[in-house]
Amino acid sequence: MFRGNHLAKIDEKGRLKLPAAFKQLIDAANVTQFYITSADGNSAEIWPLPEWEKREKLLNEHSTMDEAVDNYLTWTSNYGHQVEMDNQARVTLPQMLREDAKLDAEVAVFGKLTYLEVKNGELLKQELAAKKVTPEQRQRLASIFRQQQ
Repeated sequence: MFRGNHLAKIDEKGRLKLPAAFKQLIDAANVTQFYITSADGNSAEIWPLPEWEKREKLLNEHSTMDEAVDNYLTWTSNYGHQVEMDNQARVTLPQMLREDAKLDAEVAVFGKLTYLEVKNGELLKQELAAKKVTPEQRQRLASIFRQQQ
């Protein structure tokens, strides 16, 4: 499970060195292949290929006539690239995604349980200031946590 937030830099060739905390988890899972994509063009999602394949299987079980599935597949295919991590723990982010999401220089790499999300550091600060957890969302989360007890 990926968790936490780490600052990182994208080099002039568009490569992101995966933070050490995440690299340890990736090594433990013996993963070298990733699917890098985005569902909205505002951030990059770095999926270990086995996790992305699980997602594809779930989507395949739903009709491609489902507009939400079709739209998601359109976005993720548009930005998607399968990449291999190099021996310095770097992955290359697709150029179009780097441009659209403004992923240059300093970025935030944070865990989203089964994948990593990469956002422009300044844009993330703005987003977090405007996107606080509401009381209604806290109640919903509390009910989810209660179900597990």
